[in-house]
Amino acid sequence: MTKVKKERLDPEEPAGVPERSYHELIANLNPIAQPLASKKLSKKIYKCVKKAAKVKNIRRGVKEVQKFINKGEKGIVVLAGDTLPIEVYCHLPVMCEDRSLPYAYIPSKVDLGSAAGSKRPTCVILIKPHQDYQEAYDECLSEVSELPKPL
Repeated sequence: MTKVKKERLDPEEPAGVPERSYHELIANLNPIAQPLASKKLSKKIYKCVKKAAKVKNIRRGVKEVQKFINKGEKGIVVLAGDTLPIEVYCHLPVMCEDRSLPYAYIPSKVDLGSAAGSKRPTCVILIKPHQDYQEAYDECLSEVSELPKPL
């Protein structure tokens, strides 16, 4: 009796987790998820989050982001649109508008967490500016600032 090793088909893709399209993710959004980033802008934001996480220049989670917004830290606030219950983070857009911080919703908290280098889903991230990814940050900042604000 010997043990037989199971082979993984693709080492980069986790087994049993199918890739969901942007339109499938939009179906699970909260009613307060406005302004929602487009598919193209979402990809840019994910890339910016990855670069910021590499140099440890992000704030992750409701409690941490709220604390640093209150302290006056500047950056782009990225919120996940599929977080339930809404009450967990519904106060953050108001705080961002009071302090004139740009913010945007993206469709998936799982994708946001994985872009930040975490295995856990993340519902809020604050991206701080840094020289290493300044070009990507400025591009995201201008596009997020142009998004229409909800009434």
